[in-house]
Order: sequence, then C-alpha cells, then structure tokens
Amino acid sequence: MKKFLLIAVAVLGFSFAAIAQPRAIGIRAGYGAEVSYQHTLGAANFAEIDLGWSVGSFNAGLAYDFQVCPVGPFNFYAGPQAYIGFGGYSDAEGQNSTKLWAGIGAQLGLEYCFEEIPLQLSLDWKPSFNLVPATGFGWQGLALGIRYLF
Repeated sequence: MKKFLLIAVAVLGFSFAAIAQPRAIGIRAGYGAEVSYQHTLGAANFAEIDLGWSVGSFNAGLAYDFQVCPVGPFNFYAGPQAYIGFGGYSDAEGQNSTKLWAGIGAQLGLEYCFEEIPLQLSLDWKPSFNLVPATGFGWQGLALGIRYLF
C-alpha cells in the first residue's frame, strides 16, 4: 500500500509539474517518421519522447537533452537516449518473423524557435548502440523536426 501511495503521489507531482512547463509537439522526419514531444525540465534541460515508424517497424525513444549553447532563437543541445523497437523481417531462408531491438545512444541537435509564431525547427542526429538482439553501432538517425510550442 505504501508503494502504491508513493507512486500515486509521484504521478500527481509530475502531472502538476508538466502543466507548468513549456512543451512542444510535432514530427521528425528522416529515415522514418516520428511523432515527437518535448518537455522542458528546469531552465536549460528537456526530455524528448519520440514514437516512430518506418517500413514495417515501430520504435519508441526517450532522450534527456542539455541545452549546450543557446544563442538568441538558436539552441544547440546534446544528451543521452534509450530506445526500443520491433518490426518484421525476412531471414536468409525467406521466413518472416518479428524482431525486437533495444539500445542506448546520444542525441545531438540544433533548433530554431521563431519569435513571432509558436514554431520550432530542428535538425538532429541520433547515433545509437544496439544492445538487443546483438550489439552494434548505428550511424543513421539524422532527421528534420517541426514542432508546435505550447
């Protein structure tokens, strides 16, 4: 019961904090497409949640980004990320099956926030290191984003 109350209080606390913070929602387009949500955490950090799809696959990622160098409406950011995904594939014998993958990586990007309208443009790169089903480095992940600020 104590754990339930602690979790309920934490969820309510995060919910009230979320209402008071600036947010952005939009899309990222690169190798696939993603719905992207950013939430400011403090003065210079933000969390980003991405839900994406590509041909026959789906993925979800969470990044914690630090604003490295804000200059006027421009902002350079970087931070760690974690992701998970699944999708269909064909093996060497032509057998179709579903594959699950997960890993960690980084997010490096530059964003521009318009002052006259609530719009943000971003260009970022997410190099990754797969942990499941096998280890390996991925260089893909360059994407252009457009988000509505609210």
